[in-house]
Amino acid sequence: MAQRDKVHGEGNYKASRQYNKATKRFVESGRVEEAARDAEPVDPREAADLEHAEAEGRRRAKEEDPAVRGRPAGRGDDPQGVRVTDRPADETSTPEPGKD
Repeated sequence: MAQRDKVHGEGNYKASRQYNKATKRFVESGRVEEAARDAEPVDPREAADLEHAEAEGRRRAKEEDPAVRGRPAGRGDDPQGVRVTDRPADETSTPEPGKD
């Protein structure tokens, strides 16, 4: 019987370290601004597609980071709906494996 590979999956610490090192090297290289310019939409249609995709992602999110909108954390006037921290514990707990 083959032994399971214990290096891959959620506990792949080697890959995490490699990613973190590569990210740090990239940030320190000074090429971040150039990469950001290269990633900008090339035309208005692509910009609209990106905005639509971002709006769809936010629609599915449980809550938005208050820092994104420049508001201090903990304010209860979230226009996106009920904050996760205001929900009963059984609605915010982690589901058991296999019971999404």
